[in-house]
Amino acid sequence: MSLAHLSESFFGLFNYWVVIVLMMIGFYTVISHDNLVKKLIGLNLFQTSVFIFYISMGKITGSTAPILMHGEAAEGVVYAHPLPHVLILTAIVVGVSTTALGLALVVRIHEAYGSIEEDDVLAADFETQDAETESELRKSERANAQQLAQTRDDYDDGQEEEDDDIRDHDLRDKADERDSRGRIS
Repeated sequence: MSLAHLSESFFGLFNYWVVIVLMMIGFYTVISHDNLVKKLIGLNLFQTSVFIFYISMGKITGSTAPILMHGEAAEGVVYAHPLPHVLILTAIVVGVSTTALGLALVVRIHEAYGSIEEDDVLAADFETQDAETESELRKSERANAQQLAQTRDDYDDGQEEEDDDIRDHDLRDKADERDSRGRIS
């Protein structure tokens, strides 16, 4: 294999090499950075590499735009397939919208947490979650204690009523005994 053949193969597939390099740079940026804006930039690079890939696949060497020609010029004309290009135009619009939404979310995260670093946001979120868990646990313990106290009161109320009834009955018996002793004597 000669150097000229290698060079021709490499540069003949240059657009695919660009796709691979952009995709890996975007992927590395998303994985390695904690800054949310840098992650969005990495996602945009990755997205751009996909656009280039589809446009490259839609290109046919020696083709022309898919506009119908009449007459002698129409003979033997090879047309490029328009579908990949149309899909990429739609994908670009969706990509811009997604990026705008991502940036809006980053602004809201910055307002809520005071940082756009992923570690800081997660740490603040875990602190909030721990505090909420402790608060819920305290509320649950208070509710259980109140329910237990209410159950005891209900149980005690029944016992006290029975005890009161027995006491009242005993007092009446004793009073009746005194009255009957007083009458006998």
